[in-house]
Amino acid sequence: MSVKVENITKTYGTQKALDNVSFNIDKGEVVGFLGPNGAGKSTMMKIVTGYVIPDHGETNVCGININGSSIEARRLIGYLPEHNPLYLDMYVREYLSMVAGLYQLDNINKRVSEMIEQTGLGPECHKIIGSLSKGYRQRVGIAQALISDPQVVILDEPTTGLDPNQIIEIRQLIKNIGREKTVMLSTHIMQEVEAVCDKVIIIDHGQIRAQGSIDQIALKANGRLSTEVEFTSPIDCDNLIAAVGASAISTLCNAKYKVTSDHDIRKSLFDYAVANNIGLLELHTENSDMETLFHELTDNK
Repeated sequence: MSVKVENITKTYGTQKALDNVSFNIDKGEVVGFLGPNGAGKSTMMKIVTGYVIPDHGETNVCGININGSSIEARRLIGYLPEHNPLYLDMYVREYLSMVAGLYQLDNINKRVSEMIEQTGLGPECHKIIGSLSKGYRQRVGIAQALISDPQVVILDEPTTGLDPNQIIEIRQLIKNIGREKTVMLSTHIMQEVEAVCDKVIIIDHGQIRAQGSIDQIALKANGRLSTEVEFTSPIDCDNLIAAVGASAISTLCNAKYKVTSDHDIRKSLFDYAVANNIGLLELHTENSDMETLFHELTDNK
């Protein structure tokens, strides 16, 4: 397990920023930490990285207690804060070389070149950071977070303030990072979660309201899932309900149906098609609108 957070509480004065928060992130997952402004997302990021000490609770990164062995744990973490703290009067390659030197990396020039290529900084790497667009500045920030080859990458609001094209580019970069590393992504943008995340943790007023896949959260919010399925020929609806454990079914058109259940039945529908030698043309859950789920879980809390 890459990140394990247990019963974290953090108070600033009379305001409780985090209230008994617990969650786990497995190796290789891209997890979206989703919540309204002021929900406690950034505080949680800072606690996981060791920059803020909680009042209560424990955080482990790759099995190492972040407060008990802070330096050892931080070596395993790459971090891009919400406000990207770059040295604007330095050149891109110069800045990344400085960061690599702080990590005491071997063959700094090679590692910097690898980061420039991986983050798409090649066309701009000869420029002063202050002259870059915000999208390229974010790429520099992500490059510094990756330069030590960390096992866990924490990105706090990485696409805030970017234009649509820049957002698409940064999201693709995050997807690429997630193929090799564990990524914890803080955001309040629902589309971000749907685009890049394997798992979602929704936080509001310092408490976790829901966590799991989007479909699992839909079950928590609605108590049901609607799955659309289309076969190559019409089927017996009563027989299908009994076979897959659904609660209701309605015909949309010809051989296309909406099946309602209190659990994910996609595998059961696939198995039903195979067992009955029926072709399967379409299969997807319908209740995966993060904006609606987010509103239901955080409104008036």
